[in-house]
Amino acid sequence: MPERGPATAAPNEQPPRTPSVPRPAAHPENAPPGTPSAPVAQAPAISPATPVAPVAPLVAARRTGLLVTFILGGLTALPPLSMDMYLPALPEVTTALNSPAATVQLTLTACLAGMALGQLVIGPMSDKWGRRRPLLAGMVVYVLATALCALAPTTGLLIGFRLLQGLAGAAAIVIARAVVRDLYDGFEMARFFSTLMLISGAAPIIAPLIGGQVLRFADWRGVFVVLTGVGAVLTLVVWRRLDETLPPGRRQTGGVGAALRTMRGLLGDRVFAGYTLAGGFAFAVLFSYIAASPFVVQEIHGASPQTFSLLFGLNSIGLIIVGQINGKLLVGRVSLDKALTVGLGIITLASVALLLMSAGVFGRVGLVPVSAGLFVLMSAMGLVLPNTNAQALMRTPHAAGSASALLGTSSFLIGAIASPLVGIAGERTAVPMALVQLVCSLLSVGCFLTLCRPWRTREPSAPLSA
Repeated sequence: MPERGPATAAPNEQPPRTPSVPRPAAHPENAPPGTPSAPVAQAPAISPATPVAPVAPLVAARRTGLLVTFILGGLTALPPLSMDMYLPALPEVTTALNSPAATVQLTLTACLAGMALGQLVIGPMSDKWGRRRPLLAGMVVYVLATALCALAPTTGLLIGFRLLQGLAGAAAIVIARAVVRDLYDGFEMARFFSTLMLISGAAPIIAPLIGGQVLRFADWRGVFVVLTGVGAVLTLVVWRRLDETLPPGRRQTGGVGAALRTMRGLLGDRVFAGYTLAGGFAFAVLFSYIAASPFVVQEIHGASPQTFSLLFGLNSIGLIIVGQINGKLLVGRVSLDKALTVGLGIITLASVALLLMSAGVFGRVGLVPVSAGLFVLMSAMGLVLPNTNAQALMRTPHAAGSASALLGTSSFLIGAIASPLVGIAGERTAVPMALVQLVCSLLSVGCFLTLCRPWRTREPSAPLSA
């Protein structure tokens, strides 16, 4: 797609009422030479020839606003907060509710499944009605559902309330990605996703630490009380400070049928589907670690909840550092696909090492070698997650909400399927965790190579302005 200067107007584009700020055109980095840059999928109400509307001056001014960055970071941090703050309490929940570990792990699966399904609904809603209203509605329900989790008397009710919590919390992550797509293009978007990782990546560091400290003064229900407060504060900040980023002129029309046709068109784009699946299977590697690590560290290796929290935080620091290396040093200098290839390769090798250690090939290994393997695996996610998101969303300027929904749904749904498998052999072996991680990493590599075909791509010769 050729870049347009401020005075260039497409035949079907309505001129803005106020002078528009020039916005770099999206660069679909995986389109073969000569292929039009517009994505395959088009909403019924938007002609394929219609370019993305210019960014209004107010929106452009908000692009680099620190407050908006922190709000979007907080929204993307809500899912890991909901998952990770609860992790140190898993063994206690098993005892308190008199349930086996595999059943208690379903509370994680229910939250993941809720976030997966919720994004399919809320993403298209945000394309039609804007970003603010669906986001605020989801946040209010999230707060209520989290409070109910704190009151759950049985494992079955806790699973049900966690499902509702995930359904509502999906609004935070899917709309945050859509807002980023509203405001950024090309390499700008990849950099901003890496910046968000600096903020949202702090959640896995802080959450288990908070959870571990809460367990020193309260039982597992206190974790959900703290989460209720976090959700309430974030809802208030969004209501007061986050403006609408999708003007009425760029919203889609049509009902459920139109949304389904848009999603079908997006999935029909081979490259978009490739990045979506590659990111989804990589996310499953991450969530198999999240689901199994409390038992691997505390039950198999005998560490305390506080030690587990510290190790979990260290792994998250690695993810943040690599994410910042990706955004600050690699984006614009190294092909996004090359960075993604390196990340996937490291994840695969780390999974092989963990499987060999867990299977006893090297004899009985202690906590330090296992923790080192998990650190390498988690750190490499900083090269995979922001780049798969950016590459997929670059192809979807016309339906960012629907595209974000498909990205999130695939990630959380695959993660929800993978996470209970790590406990299939009980609490005293880490082999299922390592095996799930290796299989999912190989599937991620396979989707990337067969669908995205990075060796056939042509990327921009120079980075877009930040």
